[in-house]
Amino acid sequence: MNYRRLGNSGLKVSEISLGSWLTYGGYVGKEQAVSAIDKAYELGINFFDTANIYMHGEAEKVVGEALRKYPRSSYVLATKVRGPMGEGPNDKGLSRKHIVEQCEASLKRLGTDYIDLYYCHWFDPDTPMDETLRAMDDLVRQGKVLYVGVSNWTAAQIAEAVAIADRYLLNRIVANQPLYNMFAREIEREVIPLCERYGIGQVVYSPLAQGVLAGKYRSVNDVPPGSRAADKHGSETVKSWLKEGNLRIVERLRPIAEQLGLTMAQLAIAWTLRQPNVSSAIVGASSPDQVEDNVKASGITIPEDKLAEIDELLRAS
Repeated sequence: MNYRRLGNSGLKVSEISLGSWLTYGGYVGKEQAVSAIDKAYELGINFFDTANIYMHGEAEKVVGEALRKYPRSSYVLATKVRGPMGEGPNDKGLSRKHIVEQCEASLKRLGTDYIDLYYCHWFDPDTPMDETLRAMDDLVRQGKVLYVGVSNWTAAQIAEAVAIADRYLLNRIVANQPLYNMFAREIEREVIPLCERYGIGQVVYSPLAQGVLAGKYRSVNDVPPGSRAADKHGSETVKSWLKEGNLRIVERLRPIAEQLGLTMAQLAIAWTLRQPNVSSAIVGASSPDQVEDNVKASGITIPEDKLAEIDELLRAS
């Protein structure tokens, strides 16, 4: 496993990280989830990602319990705050009240004293940004959070956050967690150039487009039993990627993967890691076998001619 700095920070994270969205606490049983986490740790993954809203806190419990057997200093644990955790008006958002209360709740569910990386999960237009950043900074100063990140923020929002942090001498954002894969390249236009300038690393999610880029689906009607597309929790998300046009791209990419001696999943993950600004790619592997396959993408350098061929293929589609 290769490791990269998280943005300009001194924190080293594995190029492949393990996520828990739509998996742990959901359609993946606890025993299988723990086996996947154990395999990931065994293979050198030190970066584990979850969020308070994933299965309404259940994913955090599964991840925390699985990691408890390992030395706390040996892994990097990330979670998020923003989404609704109750019915009340203050049970969502990025207000100081919600951030502080949810940090305490996440610490309890995870069974740990501190969170390595705490993300603002989506932007909150109802809360002044300086309130949000001051609350996050306070958590850092208290030792409950080590690093601060954002997820799904625009380039303009990230730029404003950097300016506010610098103005008030607050801890800067070190990571952004955006959607990024061969089908979704929007961050290349503004987000990546801005983050390169400010030393913010990308921790990208859905590098496999919920399994579509792994080549497991041959047609929109061919949904393997036990896959995310067949599960009630993940079916709508997967089906947003499961389109005939995307499947045609996968079939055209398949020979390139074969020429390089890679699986489709390995090619897709290695493609995201070609970006120097990407610190880690989050995979949602639900079994030890999937973890083992995905991890092999670390350290792979796709030749320039193949990158050009892939780029031409994607732009023509």
